[in-house]
Amino acid sequence: MSRLITASERIVKARTLIDQARKLERSQEDPWQDFSYAAQVKDLMRQGRELIKFIGYTSGISEEIKEEAKVVFTELDQTEQELLHRK
Repeated sequence: MSRLITASERIVKARTLIDQARKLERSQEDPWQDFSYAAQVKDLMRQGRELIKFIGYTSGISEEIKEEAKVVFTELDQTEQELLHRK
């Protein structure tokens, strides 16, 4: 049987995924034209969202953790925008 992951561990893992996405090697082209890079970034951001998406709906979790999950969710969206979309 697999071990349950606490909400705070999920938040830490989601932030680690954000860091991994920022460290991916970019091509010389625009990032949105490099399909492999874009797919990797989107997959990492999806994994991060999957980790934290139900924290806000779970009972027994403190409000601080729920607020932190909202902040991380916003960071995930901002990171994807920064890395993939034209400025």
